[in-house]
Amino acid sequence: MTIAYWCVLAAALLPYVFTLVAKSAGRYNNYAPREFLEKQQGIHKRAHWVQLNSFEAFPAFAAAVIIAHLSGADQGRIDTLAMAFIAIRIVYGITYLANMAMLRSAVWMAGILTVVAIFTAGA
Repeated sequence: MTIAYWCVLAAALLPYVFTLVAKSAGRYNNYAPREFLEKQQGIHKRAHWVQLNSFEAFPAFAAAVIIAHLSGADQGRIDTLAMAFIAIRIVYGITYLANMAMLRSAVWMAGILTVVAIFTAGA
C-alpha cells in the first residue's frame, strides 16, 4: 500500500478525534447524540463543527488520491501531497478549536488547493 492510501485511512479516522473532544463535555447523552452536540458551547461546539467539516472534506480527498493513482501520477508527488493534506487538516482542526477564524479559513483553503493538486497530479 502506498503512503497516500494510508493517508486516506488517516483522513477517514481523523473526524473521530474531534468527535471525542466534542463529546467530552459533561454528561454525554448517547440516546440523543445529535441533540447533545448541537447544545454544546465553546470548544466542544467547535470540535463538533470540525468533525462535520472533516467528514465533508474526506470524499474529495479520497477521490483525488484514487484518481491520481489511476491516472499514473508520480507516486512520490501523490504521497507528499497526501501527507500535506493530513497535516493541513490537523492544523485546521487546531485553529478551529482555538477559535482562530481567519487563520482557520486560510488553512481550509490550503486543504482544498492540496486536493486540487492531487487530483491534477497526473494531468
